Amino acid sequence: MVDYDRFFSQDVHSFFRSPVREIFKRVDLNSIYSFAGGYPSASTFPLEDIKKTTAEVIDKYGAKAFQYGATQGVPELRNAVADRYSVPVERVQITSSSQQGIDVCTRVLVNPGDVVLTSNPTYLGALQSFKSYRAKIVGVPHSSDIEEFRQEYVTALEQCKGSGDKVKFLYMIPDFQNPSGETLTLEERKVLVGLAEEYNFLIVEDSPYRELRYEGEDVPTMYSLAPDRVLLLGSFSKIFAPGFRLGWILAAPELLDKIYVCKQSLDLCPPIMDQYVAAEFLTSGRLDRNLKKSIALYKGKRDLLLSLLAKYMPEGVTWTRPEGGLFLFLTMPEGFDAVKFYDVALDNEVAYVAGTFFRTDGKGLNTMRMNFSFLDESRMEEGVRILADIVKQHI
Repeated sequence: MVDYDRFFSQDVHSFFRSPVREIFKRVDLNSIYSFAGGYPSASTFPLEDIKKTTAEVIDKYGAKAFQYGATQGVPELRNAVADRYSVPVERVQITSSSQQGIDVCTRVLVNPGDVVLTSNPTYLGALQSFKSYRAKIVGVPHSSDIEEFRQEYVTALEQCKGSGDKVKFLYMIPDFQNPSGETLTLEERKVLVGLAEEYNFLIVEDSPYRELRYEGEDVPTMYSLAPDRVLLLGSFSKIFAPGFRLGWILAAPELLDKIYVCKQSLDLCPPIMDQYVAAEFLTSGRLDRNLKKSIALYKGKRDLLLSLLAKYMPEGVTWTRPEGGLFLFLTMPEGFDAVKFYDVALDNEVAYVAGTFFRTDGKGLNTMRMNFSFLDESRMEEGVRILADIVKQHI
């Protein structure tokens, strides 16, 4: 037998498995009532338009669409993203998924032991990336009181300063957060940008759900408040189709230059054919037409899930009411263990994700994240009813 352990790098021991992906390995999501993953609805994928656009791209670009391309992304897509978000094209880097954006920012900015500040809870995939580079992750609880909100971050920053830890960046999902579904107010965003200036750290603003707003008014991005201090990550996965594995970073050219060099060692360039198709979708108006349909569908699904939770969940269970995005967050009475409850739920053909996996401190055992974009509306009521019934038996 070969002792493979002696060949692994030290970084390997910092990796951890996604509990979400472990659920996917265990069950067929299409055969159960899944509120678990962050999958968009396949009905939002514009298949006929994709067929048409793919043919147009091949006619227009020929073999060029299947050749290697620029590491920064093909000019057509970079220009389309720049026009859409009103930024200079030199501030646009195309990535192979938004997840790569998180990873490459961490790889470029963080040394082992450096601090990444984040909300608590926060996106699980980001925590995986931070830990893989041996960052020290400091989670900050959210307060709805603006003075308390600021003080929580000041306290965390001062503690880092006092212990000699270097805070490299704050990672934040300000719009329809994963997992909570909550959105930061403009005042909260200004507080964070102000603290970044005062304590001299960067902000990685992860914004894959921003365009999936179902009610309320858009809130300015943190990038728009401080474009030289914020790296804004975007994604086509939730507004177009995740199979294209395309995202982007908006940031200062000095930051993107290091990311550009780093990406050369990762994938040389994002998928070329996919970029041309995405560019055509953006510039032709097809993406916006399809996005309008997706928003209508997801709003209906969100409203349905909220009404079903109100109908079936027992007293003592509360949940967030997101203005957009794909998730809401449930809080059960104290003493409920959503991790141990997994087997009970899966035995009854219902899946969710325990909220504790999104936290930096292992707390929140009585919470769970529920996705409303994936499960068909015709099956949602039965799934909620089953989940509520077994929850009643365990609280």
